Parts: sequence; C-alpha cells; structure tokens
Amino acid sequence: MFQNFDGRTVVVTGGSIGIGKGIARVFAKSGANVAIIARNKETAEQCAEEISSFPGQAKAFPADVTDLPSMERAMENIAEQFGGIDVVCANAGIFPSATLEEMTDEKWDHVLNTNTKGTYHTVKASLPYLKKADAGRIIITSSITGPVTGYAGWSHYAASKAAQLGFMRSAALELADQGITVNAVLPGNILTEGLEGMGEDYLQAMANAIPTKKLGTVEDIGYAALFLASKEAGFITGQTIIVDGGQTLPED
Repeated sequence: MFQNFDGRTVVVTGGSIGIGKGIARVFAKSGANVAIIARNKETAEQCAEEISSFPGQAKAFPADVTDLPSMERAMENIAEQFGGIDVVCANAGIFPSATLEEMTDEKWDHVLNTNTKGTYHTVKASLPYLKKADAGRIIITSSITGPVTGYAGWSHYAASKAAQLGFMRSAALELADQGITVNAVLPGNILTEGLEGMGEDYLQAMANAIPTKKLGTVEDIGYAALFLASKEAGFITGQTIIVDGGQTLPED
C-alpha cells in the first residue's frame, strides 16, 4: 500500500487543464495539498474549486513557466502557504503543429521555451524547498513522441520532449545525494479536452491504434506520477514510465 499523502505539498504546473488537471485530481484524492500553477488565473482557480471536495486542499498560483522570476515567486508563495514543497510535477507544455517548411524560429523557440526551458525553470525555482523535504520528488511529463516515436508536424515538440529526458538524467545525478529523485512519465494517446471535440470517428481511429483499444485517461498519468512521488519509489531515479496502453509495442 502506498504512503498516505496527507500533509504533503504537491506542485503541478499546467495543472488547470488536461493531463495536469488529472494529476492534480489524483494527488488531491490521496490527501495532498495541491498547488496548481497556470498562466490563466481564472482556470487555475476553477480547477482548485472543482477538486476542493477531495481530502486534500487545492489552491491556484498564477505563474508562467517561461519566466523564472515568476516561478520563483510562485514557489515562495506555495511554500509559505503550505509550509513547504515535497513534490513537483513539471507538466506544463504546448503542442502546436508545424511542418518543417512552415517552421519559423519563433515557432520553434515558443515550444522549446515552454516545454524544455519551462521544465528547467520549474525545477530550479523549487529546489530550495525540495532540499528541505523529507523525500523530495520531481516528476516530468514528457511524451512518447520524441523519446520513442516521431510524428509529422511535431519536430519542435518531439525535440522538446526528448530534451526533457536528457535534462532529467543529469538532474537526477546532481540531486541524488540530497534525497531528491527525478523521473518522467511518457504519455501516449490520452483523452483530454483538446481531443473531445475531434469527433467520435477520430477518437475511435486513435483508440484502434492502441493494443488495449481505448484511449488513456488523464488519471492514468496521475497515478503513474503518484507512484513516482511515493516513498516506496525512493530508490527509482532518472527513469521513465511509458503510459500508452501498449501503443509503442507493435513492430508494424
């Protein structure tokens, strides 16, 4: 049985929608104090209110992962309000599409700044507080796209997600002797708000490409993050968990 998360503080960036919201819900159900970081204050507050009925507390902290001072202020406020930070889920990310012919430096930089530099900013801003935790945990939301597979039109996204794993491994080595683990979850096709409007035929076609014949849920990613954040996972660092229903397994 996993540890009880009562009294532990969990930060989730990009926590107001999609996978981030699923992660926030899972930790709140497990009794954690959940700090939801998002650029949009209104959506972050709405998410916090939605999960307020769960055992754990939830509060919104508007901040931008691309801006280090913004993240430092948010982490300071979180630590003051909850008495510290134990777990950081670096989840914020964007995934606009652009072919190589359409790609511009601005489009490339926008994705890398959010997905990769945003992860670095999240970790750097949280380190002073994670070092004081009994068992500091960092969980990065990467993707199967980039580290394992490719997808046309997503070269900038794939590069950003592969870069997160290089960062993860080196950070894991730096922080290991301080009791902080750094791991990543790699989602496959997950049903989020962005996909729900694509139509039943489109969703079914996506599901058919997965051996389990169904799309993953945002909670599926949340439970993988919950495991990596647990004390029971304390001897795991610099590793990845693919959560894709077997999507990456077939040879053809």
